[in-house]
Amino acid sequence: MSGQDGPDGEHRLVGLLQRTALGELDAFEAVYRELAGPVFGLVRRVMLDRAQAEEVTQEVFTELWRLSARFDPVRGGVRAWVLTLAHRRAVDRVRSEQSATARMEVAGRMVPESSPTDDVAEQVEHRLEREKVRRCLRRLTDMQRETVRLTYYTGYTQREAAELLGVPLTTVKGRLRDGLIRLRDCLGVMV
Repeated sequence: MSGQDGPDGEHRLVGLLQRTALGELDAFEAVYRELAGPVFGLVRRVMLDRAQAEEVTQEVFTELWRLSARFDPVRGGVRAWVLTLAHRRAVDRVRSEQSATARMEVAGRMVPESSPTDDVAEQVEHRLEREKVRRCLRRLTDMQRETVRLTYYTGYTQREAAELLGVPLTTVKGRLRDGLIRLRDCLGVMV
């Protein structure tokens, strides 16, 4: 466990982040030492390429330096906030890479003049389902959404998610349960 665990550690991180917002490099270095491992671990789990994971981790801390004044301790902990920044940045990078790969594939081959109707209908159905899930995910609270993403999209266990978010396991279980109930209701899934 790191020195950040518990209320005292969180209070210390909040103070360091506030000093970082004032441009204090030593405070930023302390935040970096505390959170670089968890940030890289999260980014590495989202991305396959280690070099890109290192780049994204660097981008996260550059963003942290610029955005440190925007941190609001009322909305959550420093660790959760930074890991949320990291997760979003990593997912954005993966999506960007997938888009670039798809564009290259399309540019490298001739697109058939017509697609079978079944394929088109299936693609439209999948796209509509994905959009509905995204819309329902946006209706969750930030903490519910991050807990669902960590446990379902990045493969963390509930215990690992609790450690990453710096909250008790029971809190993660509650957020996950409430988030899944809200998703089920939004998606209209029959149980």
